[in-house]
Amino acid sequence: MPEPTKKDETPNGEKESVATDSSEAPMPTPEISLEVSPPPPEQPVETEGKDPQPIEVIKPVQPEPVENGSKEPEPEAVVVRAKEQVESVNSEVKEEAQSPCSPPLPATVKEEAEPVVTEVNQPPEPVVTVVTPPPPPPPERVVTDVTQPPEPVVTVVTPPPHPEPVVTEVTQLPEPVVTVVTPPPQPVVTEVTQPPEPVVTLVTPPPPPPPPEPVVTVQVTPPPPPADKDDDATTNTPSPPPPPEDANTAKKLSIELPNDSVHVSAMGRKDSVWSLGEGQAPEDLDKPVDTPPLSSLLIERPQGGSITVGGDISFVAKVEAQDLLRKPTIKWFKGKWMDLASKTGKHLQLKETFDRRTKIHTFEMHIIKAKDNYAGNYRCEVTYKDKFDSCSFDLEVKELEQSQSVDIRSAFKRSSEGHEDAGDLDFSGLLKHREPKQDETPEVDVWEILKSARPDQYEKIAFEYGITDLRGLLKRLKKTKKEEKKSEAFAKKLDPAYQADKGGKIRLMVDLADPTVELKWYKNGQEIRPTPKFIFEQKGTQRILVINNCGLNDDAAYSVAAGEEKCTTELFVKELPVKITKEIEAVKTTVNERIELECEVSEEGAQVKWCKNGVEVPTGPRSRYRVKSEGLKHWLIIDDASKEDTGTFSLMASGGTSEAKVQVELKPLKIIQDLQDMTVLLGQPLKMHCEIFPGNVPGRWYRNGQLIQSNDRINILQRAKNHRLEIVNSTIHDAGDYTFVPEGYSQSLCAKIHIVDPPRVHLESLNFPDNTVTIVAGNKLRVEIPISGEPAPRVVWMKGERVILDSGHRVRAETFSDHTSLTIDIAEKEDTGNYKIVLQNEAGEAGASVKVKVVDIPDPPEVPLVTEVGGDWCSMTWEPPIYDGGSPILGYFIERKKKQSSRWMRLNFDLNKETTFEPKKMIEGVPYEVRVFAVNAIGVSKPSEPSKAFVPLAVTSEPTMLVVDDVTDTTVTMKWRPPDTIGAAGLDGYLVEYCIEGTDDWRVTNKELTEKTKYTITGLPPEAKILVRVRAINAAGASTPRTLQHSILVKEVIEPPKIRIPRHLKQTYTRKVGEAVNLVIPFMGKPRPKVSWLKEGETVDPTQVTIRNTDCDSIIFIRKAERKHSGKYDMKVEVENHVDTAIVDIQIVDLPGPPQCVKIDEVWGGNVALDWTPPKDNGNAAITGYTIQKADKKTMEWYTCIEHYHRTCITITELVVGNEYYFRIYSENMVGLSEGATQTKDSALIVKEGMQLKNPEYIDHDFKEPPKFTQPLINTFAIAGYNATLNCSVRANPRPKVIWMKNKIAIIDDPRYRMFSNQGVCTLEIRKPSPYDGGMYSCKAINDLGDALVECKLEVKVPTQD
Repeated sequence: MPEPTKKDETPNGEKESVATDSSEAPMPTPEISLEVSPPPPEQPVETEGKDPQPIEVIKPVQPEPVENGSKEPEPEAVVVRAKEQVESVNSEVKEEAQSPCSPPLPATVKEEAEPVVTEVNQPPEPVVTVVTPPPPPPPERVVTDVTQPPEPVVTVVTPPPHPEPVVTEVTQLPEPVVTVVTPPPQPVVTEVTQPPEPVVTLVTPPPPPPPPEPVVTVQVTPPPPPADKDDDATTNTPSPPPPPEDANTAKKLSIELPNDSVHVSAMGRKDSVWSLGEGQAPEDLDKPVDTPPLSSLLIERPQGGSITVGGDISFVAKVEAQDLLRKPTIKWFKGKWMDLASKTGKHLQLKETFDRRTKIHTFEMHIIKAKDNYAGNYRCEVTYKDKFDSCSFDLEVKELEQSQSVDIRSAFKRSSEGHEDAGDLDFSGLLKHREPKQDETPEVDVWEILKSARPDQYEKIAFEYGITDLRGLLKRLKKTKKEEKKSEAFAKKLDPAYQADKGGKIRLMVDLADPTVELKWYKNGQEIRPTPKFIFEQKGTQRILVINNCGLNDDAAYSVAAGEEKCTTELFVKELPVKITKEIEAVKTTVNERIELECEVSEEGAQVKWCKNGVEVPTGPRSRYRVKSEGLKHWLIIDDASKEDTGTFSLMASGGTSEAKVQVELKPLKIIQDLQDMTVLLGQPLKMHCEIFPGNVPGRWYRNGQLIQSNDRINILQRAKNHRLEIVNSTIHDAGDYTFVPEGYSQSLCAKIHIVDPPRVHLESLNFPDNTVTIVAGNKLRVEIPISGEPAPRVVWMKGERVILDSGHRVRAETFSDHTSLTIDIAEKEDTGNYKIVLQNEAGEAGASVKVKVVDIPDPPEVPLVTEVGGDWCSMTWEPPIYDGGSPILGYFIERKKKQSSRWMRLNFDLNKETTFEPKKMIEGVPYEVRVFAVNAIGVSKPSEPSKAFVPLAVTSEPTMLVVDDVTDTTVTMKWRPPDTIGAAGLDGYLVEYCIEGTDDWRVTNKELTEKTKYTITGLPPEAKILVRVRAINAAGASTPRTLQHSILVKEVIEPPKIRIPRHLKQTYTRKVGEAVNLVIPFMGKPRPKVSWLKEGETVDPTQVTIRNTDCDSIIFIRKAERKHSGKYDMKVEVENHVDTAIVDIQIVDLPGPPQCVKIDEVWGGNVALDWTPPKDNGNAAITGYTIQKADKKTMEWYTCIEHYHRTCITITELVVGNEYYFRIYSENMVGLSEGATQTKDSALIVKEGMQLKNPEYIDHDFKEPPKFTQPLINTFAIAGYNATLNCSVRANPRPKVIWMKNKIAIIDDPRYRMFSNQGVCTLEIRKPSPYDGGMYSCKAINDLGDALVECKLEVKVPTQD
C-alpha cells in the first residue's frame, strides 16, 4: 500500500518546510487578597499538543481596555497554506480508503477544474489572496468584488489584557490532521462566486507589533453536494456520490481569527460504536440554519461545519459562570436520543475547562479521524438547576478523491504491509516485511467472470483470483449487476470499471444515440475541462475521453452526462511497489551542524515515510525536520542538529526499508563574555548579556537557584552565541544571584543584581472601589496596605490634622516591613472619613488616602396601613425608613399575628422589594395585626409598630341547585340549596330577583330578606318568559348571584302523574306487631293529582289506617300495627285523564305458637328420638327453626340441647344412664321464639346396660323429588347505578342445577352478574344496572327428576333531579 502524502508537500513538487518549536513551562496564577503584598505578575501559560491528540486551536476572548487605555501585544501570526492542507487531506482520505476493512470507494470530495489557492504570508510582507475560479457563473448570480470590500476581509483581534498569551506547540502526528475553524456567531465571511477572471486581493497589514501576533486561519470550503430527494434524512448510511456540480456553484472563503474559532467535530463509519442514532442526512447540511438567540447559559454555541474523511474537528460551547454557584451539566447528543458520553474513546473525546479570571466554562467535543457516516445532526444541552439551554448543529463529512487505485483483485485483497490499519486484519504485516511477489497470473477481467457466474460460485472465484475481501466485492458487484434501463441517450454506455497502469493511457468511450446532444464528462462529480492530460475525441456517434499519463489521482469515479441521462464507471490505477536502490549512510556529527540523509528509490515521485526509532518524524511547518525529493532521490535534512537527534533513522517505501544510525555529540564550551554585576533602580529595565561558543547552544537562567521562565515582563533571547535576559520593569524581587547554565554543560556564568526602590503605597491591591473600605458598626476593622521602599520607609497615618499613633487604644496604626495597617477595634459612625498615609525614606516621599465608611442596620419602617380586606387576605402598604443605615434598602420582611396572640409569623422568606404586600391564608373572622422589617446589606432592622387590628370577612359563595318548583299562570315558585361556603360572617338571608327575558331590568321580589330556601314570585304577567336569580346576603355583602340557566314560561303546564316507589317498598314491607308503620310514597304531576288507596280491592278503613296526601307525596300511617293490617295496598294517582298506579305489600308479623304433639318415639341406650308437628300459628311468617330443651325429672331444671333446628324430628344423645328426662320444644320465626313451649307427656327413662332392645324394622323413606320453587321471583324496579338483586328459593333432591336467563338467553360468564345459591335460596346480583339491563329474567332448576321455571320483570329507572 502506498504511503500517505505528507502535510508539508507542496503541489508544485517542492517538499521542504521548516518550522521552529517553542515550549515554555506554565506558572500558576497567584491570587490577590486584601492582607497580602502585591503578587507577582501572571506567568505565561503554555500548552503542548501531544501525539495522537488533535490539534487544539486556542480562542482568545475579545480584548478589554485596561485602566491606562493600552492593550497587550498581539499573538504571533501563523502561516497557513491552504493548498498544502488540501493535499494533506487528500492523502489522509486515500490512506483511510485503502483500509483492509472496506473496498476502495469513490471519493466524495469534488475537485474544481482549477484549484483555489489561498496563501497568507507573515507580516511585514503583504497578505496576498489568489482565487482561480472555474468557468464563469450564470448572470443571475451576485458577484462580490473582493478587491473593494465594504468591510475589511481580515479582522485582527487582540487578546484581553490580563491573561498572558497562550502558546500552543503542535507536534506532528503520525497521520495528517486537518483543523477546520467554523465562524463565530457573527463571522466575517467573504463569498467569492467565481468571477470570469481570477481575483487578486492584496491586504497590507499594519507594521508588525511585538510578538505574539494574531493567528490568521484560512478555510477553503468546497461547495456542498445538492440534496437527493429520495434519500432518507434520518438514516446513518453514507450518502451516494452527489451529482456533478454546476460551474456556477459558489465557493466560500472564510478567514477566521482566534477570537471565537471553534474546532468542528466529525463522525465515524458504520462500524463505529457511536455511529448509531438518528442523524441528519448530508444533503440537508447545506440548508441554512437559523442561529437561535443566546440564552442565559450559552454565551457561545457550537457551530455546524464540514470535514473531510480522516480529519480531526472540534465543537466548543461556552457557559458564563458569573451567577452560577456550581458547574453546569452538559450533554452531547447525536440525533434525537443518543448520548455521546458513553461513546468516548479512539474517535471521540470530551473535555471541560474553566477560566477563573473570566468565569467561563468551556466544553469541547473532539472527533478524531472522522469517518464518512459521522455526518448528521448533533445537539448540545446545558442544564443548571431550573435553567436549560440547548443548541443543534450539523456536521458534513466529505470523502476525498482516491489518490491511489489498484486492479479489481488487489482492490479487494487485505493488505499485508505494516501500515496503520493493516494490523486489523493481517497481523503478519506488523511482524515482517516481505518483498511483494510479482503476479505471474495473466490479466483476467474478473468483473466479466462474476457477472456471468451464479451467486453460489462467487466465493470460489474470489478464492481462485486471490480476492479476500468478499464482502466489499459483493457490494460493488451488486451495484454493477443492477439491470439498467434502456438508455434513450446512449447506444452504448461506459463499462462498469476500467483498469490502467500508472503512467499509462486509458480510453473511456460511449456511443450516443443522438449525436447532437450535449455531452459532459465528470470526475468525482466535477466537470472535466480539455487539457493535455484529458483529451476529448469524436468519431461519428462515439465520444471518447483519453486520459494520458495515468496517476494515482486519476483513480476515481468518472461519469458522462448526455442531457438529463448519465452513466458512470470507475477507473483503477495499478501501482508497482517502490524499491530502495540506494541505502542510507550512517552519520556522526556535532551539535548545531547540518545533517542530510539521502536515499534513492526505484520510481520518481514515490511516496515514502521517514522514521526515527520506528516513529514517523514530523515534517510539518513547525517541525525541525525537512524532507525534499528530486527525481529518484529523497533527503531528510536537519539544519541545526541537537543531541536529541541521535538515533536510528529509516526510510519506508512500499517495497522495502532502509536504516542508518545518526550520532550527535556536544562541542567544547568557551566563554567569550561573562555576566556582570549590576545595580538597577526599581522600575527601570534590567538587561544581562553573555556570549559563549559554540553558538546556538540553549541554556537556562536561574535567580537564587530558581528557574526563570519567560513572560510578558521577562524576555529570554538567544541569537547564535549571544544570550540575553531582559526584565522590562525591575522589582525588589528581581534582586539576587543570577546564573546562566548552558544546556548539556556543567559550566555556568554568575552575576549579582542590586535593586534600589523609592517608597510607594500599593493601594491597588486592596481591590476596593474608590479606595473605600466599608465596615459594619460595632465590628473590628483592620486595613493592611502593602508598601515598598528600600530602605524601609517611615509611615505616618493621619485623619484630618490628627496623627494616629501606634499606641492608640481603640484606633491605632502599625507598620511592618512590607505593609502598614490601620486598626479600629469597635467601629463607630464617627469613624467615617478620609485617612491619609505618608511614607518617607532617603529615596523620596509618597502618600495616599483611604476612605472608611461605617454602615449599620436601617431604622424600622413606618406603621403599615391595611387598605383592603378580603375573606382570607388583606392589602397593606407602608413608608420606607427614614435612615437606611448607610446602605440601600434591599427589601422588607412582613409578619402577622392574631390580635389576642403574642406569636408573630413571618409571611415571606424572599425579600419583598416593594412597599406593598398582600398577606393570605388568614382565618376569616379572626382579628389580625401586621408589622414590617427593613433589610439592607448589613442586616434586618427592628420591627415597625403593629398596624391597627383588622378582621378578614368574605361574602358567601353563590346559592346552589336553583330549580323551578312550581309554575302557575301568575306565579313561579323557586327553590334552592344554601351556599357551599358561608364563612365567619354567617348568612343573613336571600334576595330573589327576576327580569323579563331580553331585558336587563332585574327586579327585587322580596323587599325583606328571606331565610327560607324557597320563594314564590307573584304578580307575574301570564305567558311571559322570565329569568330568575338568587343572591346570598351577609355582613360582608351580597354573593355572586345564582342564575337559572333557562327562561321560565309563566303558564301552568299539565304534567302526567308518576309514582316514585321508594326502593325498600318495591318488595314486601315487613313490620312486627305493635310497631308503627309510616310510609311516604312520592309522586309527580300537575296540577295537584288526586290520590286514592285500596286494600285487597276494597276501600281502606280510615279508622285502621291513616292516609294523608300532599301535592307531591302520600303517607300511610298505622300507629300500632296488627296482623290484620297485612295485605296489598293499591295506590292510584290521577291528573285529569292520566292515571298511574302502584302496589305496596305490607306484612305484619308476630311470634309463632308452640309446636304441636311432641312425643317420644323411641329410647335406646343413651339416646331418645323425638317427633313433633309444626305450630298452628306461624306468626304470619315462616318458621325458621326450633329450640329443644331437656330436664331431669328429679330437678326439673331445663337445659337447651340445640337451637335453630329446622326439622320436626331429632335424636337427643349422650343422656345419663339411670336418669329420667322430660323434653320441651319452642318454635322460632323471624320475630323470635314462641312465648310458650310444648312438653312431652311421658318421660324417657335411660336404662342400665345389659338390657336388650329389639330394634324395629323401618322402611327407608324416598326423599327424591323434582325441583319445586317455594318462593317465586317478584317483579322488581331498580335504580340505574345501584346494584339490584333477584331472589327465589327452590327445593329438590338431588340438588338441582340452577340456570339464570335474560329474555330466554342464558347468562354465562358475564362480569355484570353474580349468581349465588345457598340452602336452596338462589340469588342473581346485577351490578350497577342501566336501562339496557331491564327485561324478563327467569330462573330454571333442573335435576334428574324434572325441571321448574320462574320468571319476573325487571325495570331500570334513571333518577331525575328534583
